[in-house]
Amino acid sequence: MCLTVVFQETGPTNVGDEFSDPAVMSYLGARKTTMLGNNFSEYHVDDPPRLVLDKLEKIGFRVLSMTGVGQTLVWCLHRETE
Repeated sequence: MCLTVVFQETGPTNVGDEFSDPAVMSYLGARKTTMLGNNFSEYHVDDPPRLVLDKLEKIGFRVLSMTGVGQTLVWCLHRETE
């Protein structure tokens, strides 16, 4: 799972693409949107990244890496399969 944010402190936070786990997206309270001109969908939440990362940690995800370009930050997370 990769988590992307454009605004570092307040959100919205992009939390997945159209192939993301619907159960995780529901847990986060994410809404699926398709921007005009795009041929793909993305999930977004209004929460800042800190809250999203805290929620994901509670269900077993851990941060593998993080990077940033300009004002865009990306966290890559992993959860062990059962």
